[in-house]
Amino acid sequence: MIRITLHSKDGQITGFECLGHAGFAQAGQDIVCAAVSILTTTCVNALETVAGEKPQVQASSGRMVMALPGGGGHDAQIILQAMRQGLRDLKDAYSDYLLLNEQ
Repeated sequence: MIRITLHSKDGQITGFECLGHAGFAQAGQDIVCAAVSILTTTCVNALETVAGEKPQVQASSGRMVMALPGGGGHDAQIILQAMRQGLRDLKDAYSDYLLLNEQ
């Protein structure tokens, strides 16, 4: 199961932690892992290239941690909220493989 924690402060998303593997299918064919990877990686890349932010990122196999102290600007929050919506939708469709915690 993938465990994702979204961190917020004063109504703004300030980061996330994503741990584990879904176990939906074999490695290389797991659509849940692929979807989470695409959502989180695109979010981090868009924070840099679209919003002009510099998120702090740590990534390794089965783990990604991103921190954006202060939550960034308006564009950053739109990007983070779009990721959150995608993760919520994915959790609704594959709740046996994804746990989403919002703090």
